[in-house]
Amino acid sequence: MKVLYSHRIQSHDGQGVHLEALVAAFRAEGHEVLVVGPSGYAKAGFGGENKLIVQLRRLLPAFATELMELAYNIPAYRRLARAAAGFGPDVLYERYNLFFLAGAWLARRRHLPFLVEVNAPLADERTRYGNLSLRRLARWSENYVWRRGARVLPVSDVLAGYVRAGGAAPDRIEVIPNGIDLAEFPAEAAARQSGPEAETLTLGFVGFVRDWHGLDGVVRAIAAWQGPQRLALKVVGEGQARPGLEKLAAELGITDRVTFTGLALRDAIPGHVAGFDIALQPASVPYASPLKVFEYMAAGRAIVAPDQPNLREVLRHGETALLFDPADRGAMWAAVMRLVTDPVLRARLGAAARAEIIAKDRTWAGNARRVAGLAGALLAGTAG
Repeated sequence: MKVLYSHRIQSHDGQGVHLEALVAAFRAEGHEVLVVGPSGYAKAGFGGENKLIVQLRRLLPAFATELMELAYNIPAYRRLARAAAGFGPDVLYERYNLFFLAGAWLARRRHLPFLVEVNAPLADERTRYGNLSLRRLARWSENYVWRRGARVLPVSDVLAGYVRAGGAAPDRIEVIPNGIDLAEFPAEAAARQSGPEAETLTLGFVGFVRDWHGLDGVVRAIAAWQGPQRLALKVVGEGQARPGLEKLAAELGITDRVTFTGLALRDAIPGHVAGFDIALQPASVPYASPLKVFEYMAAGRAIVAPDQPNLREVLRHGETALLFDPADRGAMWAAVMRLVTDPVLRARLGAAARAEIIAKDRTWAGNARRVAGLAGALLAGTAG
C-alpha cells in the first residue's frame, strides 16, 4: 500500500515521536510512505520551536497569525498535490492540525480514502490555553476535516466524544491509542526491580514539565520523608516549571536527591525509565493518550497516575497501576507511599503493565497494522 502522510508539525517533540514511529512501523510492515510537511521540520532540533513562527506570534495579533495558518493551506495543497502526482498514493493519512484543510481538499479531488489522526481537540484547547481569536472559524475548520475523514482516528474514547460532537459519523470513528516500540524496552531490563534492600528508591517523570503537573508537591514530600530508604526524583525532560522546582529543591536542601536531565534524545529514554522504581504521571489533560504511560508500561515500572476516564482506557487500578483521585491533594503521595513500602506490589504492577502492552499489542507496529486494515477495507469498498 502507498501511503501519503500529511502533517503540519514544526518541531521534534512528542508529536514528532508519534509521526516518525508510526511511519517507521508502516515501512516495516512493507508499505511505501511519502511524508509531506513543512520544510523546516527536517531541520528542527528536538524540542525546539520554529523561531520565526514564535516571533510572529509574539509581534502580531492573534487573528493575524491565525489567518496566516489558514493561508498556509495554499502552498501546503500545492506541495501535497505535486507529491501525489509523482507518488500515486492509495490513501492519504493526515495528522490533524487546526486550520489545516489541504489534505481534505486533495483527498476529495483525487478520490483518495482520507484517514485523519486526531490527538487533541485543538479548537477547544487553544480557546482555553492559547488565546485563540477566530474561534468560530477554528471550530468550522476542525469540524470540516473531521466530517470528511473516511476514518477519523482519535487517540482516546474521550477524544472520540469531541469528534462525534463535531459532526463525524460514529461509524467512521476508530480509536487508536498511542503505542510503543517494544524492542526499545528489553524484557531483561523490565524484569529488574529494586527490592527491600535498596538504599534509594527513584521516583521518575518523563516529559515537558509544567506547573500543573504538581511535581512541587513531590519535591516537598521527598524533603519531609523520614523513612528507612532514601527517596529521589529524576525528571527526564525540560519545561517552564523546571527553574521553580530547582529553586524549591535548593531551599529544602535536597538538590542531591532531585535530578533534571534536560531534554533527552529519544533513544536515551528507555535507559532513564529503566532506572525508575516508581513512574509518575502526576496529571493529564482529560482526552490525551500520554506517550509516557506507554513507556512506563513497556519498561515494567510501577505507575502512579490520576483516576480519570482517558487513563482508565489504558490502566487498571490495582492491576497495572495505582490510580489516585486527582481532586484529593494527598492521594498521589499516598499511592507513592504504598509502593515505596511494598516492593512486591511494585514488581507485580510493573510486570502486569508490560504484559498488558504485549497482550493488547499497544505498539506502533500494531497501530500500523490497524490503520492498514482500515485503509484496506476502504480501498476494497471503493473497488467494489
